Amino acid sequence: MKVTVLTGGVGGAKLVLGLTSLLPADRITAIVNTGDDCVHLGLPVSPDIDTLLYTLAGRFDQERGWGRTGETWSFMAALRELGGPGWFNLGDGDLALHVLRLAAFARGDSLSEVTAFFARAFGLAATILPMSDDRVATMIETDEGRLNFQEYFVGRKCAPTLRGVSFAGAEFARPGPGVLDAIAGADRILVAPSNPWLSVDPILAVPGLRDALAAAPAPVIAVSPLIAGRAVKGPTAKLMAELGLPLSNASIANHYAGLIDGLLIDSGDDAEGISIPVARTATLMRSLDDRKRVAGAALDLAGAVAT
Repeated sequence: MKVTVLTGGVGGAKLVLGLTSLLPADRITAIVNTGDDCVHLGLPVSPDIDTLLYTLAGRFDQERGWGRTGETWSFMAALRELGGPGWFNLGDGDLALHVLRLAAFARGDSLSEVTAFFARAFGLAATILPMSDDRVATMIETDEGRLNFQEYFVGRKCAPTLRGVSFAGAEFARPGPGVLDAIAGADRILVAPSNPWLSVDPILAVPGLRDALAAAPAPVIAVSPLIAGRAVKGPTAKLMAELGLPLSNASIANHYAGLIDGLLIDSGDDAEGISIPVARTATLMRSLDDRKRVAGAALDLAGAVAT
């Protein structure tokens, strides 16, 4: 069975890790959000790709909730001493990815090529595909003006009131190599419990990807990022409230209307207002067993929808 996952952020990486514990990793393809990507201090940073790489390689810092485990911070200390911008942390080990990515780009390599190189270096069998090799930037319209994603998320810690989200450059982007094939050739497609507006919508904004998902022969199952009307991590609930959306699984289902065939929700939540098939499990993913359970429940729902 081939499984393709649309993913971004920590929650998405956890789901992909759960899948690799249930299925041969070489049968799993992750299409990853790159709308969060930025250039900081001249270095190209791909946060969602790097989070997935570190998670699958067992190097993600679970305690801090981001970055690489065992990280040291000599670079940041020296940077701040010189008066450099200290709002965006780059750990000493993490710098290796960004420096090598910069060198690869200077050689003319694409983001897809350098991501595949990193996956091989970490010994990963799963396929990790950037949504596009072209630049797409998630832009946040706020009561303080227009901010790029990292300014909003890291610099301002999501404090400004959100008014809207757009994806600069999306209209000119093309799906990354292998992305459309991964959707068309999958037996099961999952949409991770990533922020629908900030992590999944950038993927769907790339021309051809929304249509490919809608036309996919495989069942498409989304995992809700909400538990009891709240997000486990990140600004999902705040964003929904500021956009005037009910904090409900029905809002998630409506957001993906026409794209998904089923929705996995937390065992304690209701499915009121949802017209597609729903399954329940405890969706909070603290441990590897939790991640396996959620991944398994999503696959089970996909199987039920397919029959």
